[in-house]
Parts: sequence; structure tokens; C-alpha cells
Amino acid sequence: MKRTTLPRSAEGVRWEGLALGVDGPARPPLRAEVADGRRLVLFQGDQVVLLARQRVTHRGVHYTRTGRYASPIPPLRAETARTYREACPDDDAWFTRGAHHFASALRASANGPLHGGDWQLTRGLPPRWDITPNWARLPQHDPAIGHITWFGYGDPEEDARDMLPLRPLPGPDTARVKAYRRQYREGVLPPVLLWWVSGLDTFLVLDGHDRLAAALAEHGRPHVLALGRELPDQWATRYAQPLISHHEEHVTGLERAHAEYPPLVETLTRAADRRLGQQLHELVTAPDRTCAWPLPGGAPAWDALARHHAPGWHPDTEN
Repeated sequence: MKRTTLPRSAEGVRWEGLALGVDGPARPPLRAEVADGRRLVLFQGDQVVLLARQRVTHRGVHYTRTGRYASPIPPLRAETARTYREACPDDDAWFTRGAHHFASALRASANGPLHGGDWQLTRGLPPRWDITPNWARLPQHDPAIGHITWFGYGDPEEDARDMLPLRPLPGPDTARVKAYRRQYREGVLPPVLLWWVSGLDTFLVLDGHDRLAAALAEHGRPHVLALGRELPDQWATRYAQPLISHHEEHVTGLERAHAEYPPLVETLTRAADRRLGQQLHELVTAPDRTCAWPLPGGAPAWDALARHHAPGWHPDTEN
């Protein structure tokens, strides 16, 4: 596995993540398979982990978890977590250490999502998926059978989700969560590892369900690292060009409109530059679409899996 620090060609800036060049396998153990009618099933080996079906309006997705998910990452011992934190002089070094740990563990895993191609492990969540009320709701609303709204449009407020755990979050007083709560208070709790799945338009909790529960029980948020496929350079360049062109036109308009007030032009231009910088940053760290494989047997096979794993589940996907 080839690893490159993000941003790729910048020095003296905040560490943003790792780019990972993975040489295989062609089809990973943890994978999405799809069928006609906006149907998706998440497998881990031969185990069904999650079934989902998008609404015909593309306003959300209905899902059901099976409870059969197992993290592909071995637990990190408390002493090791403390050693990692104490050995790192700042957050950048700590995130770097965590990202390398996860990258190595995923590469060695027999039930993870990595397949051949370019990936990235990035720091934190994009602003669109980092909404304060959604964090607060997560411990109270995490049904095994549910719906994720993508745009609202009258859907229940609790259906707005930034992430979907692949197994139920444990209670705040379970033994492991209590141990992680102590780590959170000490500032040594390892990050939660998320995985971007574009067919669900959300992040899945790949590793760290107990750590997530611990941070929320302490009325806080865990640090997160997000795994996703890396957007190809040519697509990033193509998406960036309209943003740059709009910025140039906007600055030209400011100079014309306020030609008699150079200090104002300078202030407004700096603000526009910062906005463009943020837009380009979000673009180059945005994950690419998730690979999915055809489900053998197609829609009838998916329907049979749904009947077996979620009897009586009939999501209303025609709205």
C-alpha cells in the first residue's frame, strides 16, 4: 500500500489525511452489491449486514440492519491509545498516527472494504455532514429499521442523519463504554473510523461504535477519520474550474462596483479568496463514488434476502 500525506504538495499547513494506493483485491469482503429498483445490500463475506432501498424521488433511503456486522479493526488497547497520544506533540501528529494505524489494520483485515484503487483517509466530517442537532439525536434515535432523509421535504426531523452505525450503539453504562468514557475525559480516545457509501449518501460507522457511544455519553463528539475512494485528479480539476471562473468574475465585479474605495475592495476580495479556498478544500477532500457489484440474481434475490432478514419489512419507496 502506497501512502501519501494530504495535502499532497503543501508544507506548513494542517494535516488533512492520507492518500492510499491499494493494489487489491478486486472484490473486497465488505462490499455493496446492487440490483434494479434502487436496491442495495451490504455484505461482509457471506453475511448480510444491511439492506437498503432508495426512494424513487431520490429524497432518501430506507434501510434495515441485520446485527451481523463485525468491525474489521482489532480493538486498540488502552495503554496503546495513551502511548499514541502522549508520543504526539500536537493534533496533526496524533491524527497522522491514527490514520496510519487504521490504514495498516484495514490492509491486513480479512473482512474490510478496501479493494484495488485510490483511497483516502481524511480528518473530520465535511460541513454538510457535521450538524450539531444530528449528533445530539444519535443516541436516542438509531433504529435497526429506519429511513435516512437526504433533503428533508417534510420527512421526520430524526431521519436527518450524518452517519449510520452498522450495529446498535451500546448503552452509556456498559463496561467497555465506561472505559472509553474515561479515555474521552483524559483526551486519549482514538478516533472513530467512518466509511463513505455513496449509494446511501451517508457515512457508515466502520469501527468505533463503543467509542462513539462513549463520547456522546460525555456530551461531546469523538474525533473521526473518514475512509472513501479518492476523486480522480481530472474530475477534481473539472469541478474546480467553474468555481475559479466564478471567483474571478466576482472579484472583477467588486473592483468595478467599488473602484472609488480600494480598502473595501481589498476586504471583500480577501473574503472571496477565503471562500474559494474553502470550496476548493472541500472539493479535493470529497470522496468519490463508492464501487458496487451486481447482486447475483438481481431484484428477486434482494427481495428474498429482505424476506429472510427482515420479515414484514415493506418500505414505501414510491414517494
